[in-house]
Amino acid sequence: MDTTKLDMSGLLCPLPVLKTKKALRGLEPGMVLEVTTTDPGAVADFQCLAEQDGLELLDQIQNDDVCVHILKKA
Repeated sequence: MDTTKLDMSGLLCPLPVLKTKKALRGLEPGMVLEVTTTDPGAVADFQCLAEQDGLELLDQIQNDDVCVHILKKA
């Protein structure tokens, strides 16, 4: 499985979601995007992004102030 990684640490809403959407445009269906964020609202933001854009949210791993969101492009 091809995985692309983005580090959005230090960015606040809406930048992590906007930059993620831009990155997803360059991925082929079935590819995975792993995004690291530190914005406390990002967990809910990425759940909404997945639902609205038809992405599969494979996992959200929270560790202290860092969250890794793993998305699969449909």
